[in-house]
Amino acid sequence: MKHLVLIPTLLIGATYATVAFGLDKTHVSRQSPQAPVQQSSVVAGADNFYKSDKVTVQKVTFKNQYNMQVAGNLFIPKTLNQNAKNPAIIVGHPMGAVKEQSANLYAQKLADQGFVTLSLDLSFWGESEGQPRNVVSPDIYAEDFSAAVDFLGTRPFVDRNRIGVLGICGSGSFVISAAKIDPRMKAIATVSMYDMGAASRNGLGHSTTLEQRKKAIAEAVDQRYAQFTGGETKYTGGTVHELNENSTAIEREFYDFYRTSRGEHTPKGSSPKLTTHPTLTSNVKFMNFYPFDDIETISPRPMLFITGDNAHSREFSEDAYKRAAEPKDLYIVPSAGHVDLYDRVNLIPWDKLQSFFNQHLSR
Repeated sequence: MKHLVLIPTLLIGATYATVAFGLDKTHVSRQSPQAPVQQSSVVAGADNFYKSDKVTVQKVTFKNQYNMQVAGNLFIPKTLNQNAKNPAIIVGHPMGAVKEQSANLYAQKLADQGFVTLSLDLSFWGESEGQPRNVVSPDIYAEDFSAAVDFLGTRPFVDRNRIGVLGICGSGSFVISAAKIDPRMKAIATVSMYDMGAASRNGLGHSTTLEQRKKAIAEAVDQRYAQFTGGETKYTGGTVHELNENSTAIEREFYDFYRTSRGEHTPKGSSPKLTTHPTLTSNVKFMNFYPFDDIETISPRPMLFITGDNAHSREFSEDAYKRAAEPKDLYIVPSAGHVDLYDRVNLIPWDKLQSFFNQHLSR
């Protein structure tokens, strides 16, 4: 049996794999025992596992154009007139997460306001197909959102001319990539967005040097030889599995969500030792990912960028807003960090999201 080994990314404090989830130096195998879920400190308003009594939920699957099965949760308001054509919204989870983390929360809250909503697992993650697991493939991720439009647009109670998309964290860059070539997405919103390409190439605040980038690429391609000849699969980045006195603020921020009862979720067949960790050989695919190039061509479809005042990822929403053409809106949530907008329902600007989609998905 091949061993599955987790190694640290080379671009310490720079690449998305390190910055967005924290540097993890643990070596693991699929035989690792189930790690206990830690108890989170009390975080005001955190409600990742919110369950609405105003909606019904259906587990659904549909094929993308790569003939891969994409899994999702379809939320339908109990008061919905299913004999009419209704607006719908697709919700994508943070990179490395699954639909049970943040996406279901947003989907249900928006369904509470009368929208048909669909949260989905990106290919290679959660309940969606894709082998090996935890692969990075931004083109396929973008395709998953278009496939979700295919699915919703063929439901008898959905108006295919009134479908919006919402991407959280890394999915923000994937929905932008998808929307550039899929005009069926009529309104595009992002929350705590990461430009996965820029984060991988340049790091936060352009902190990654070219030498560091080349070193990471060299390690990934060397690993390709190892795996091609039957060697172990290696994983990189992801959320740390323990904290110590040297843990950074960003590591602590992600740990409190992904490694505690606040937001921890391990899909069936996986292990908590592997959740959030992309494969080493595929993670460099992000360096060829430029989601904001030609973002202005999405106009005249509207775009909304929501970010926290204190979010370490704020630069990506500001960059996208600067490049996008009208109509566009940048909404900065006071006193909010990056992960705060994953699940802190007291900080997430629900009224702003509702008004945006109501306005732009109206008849």
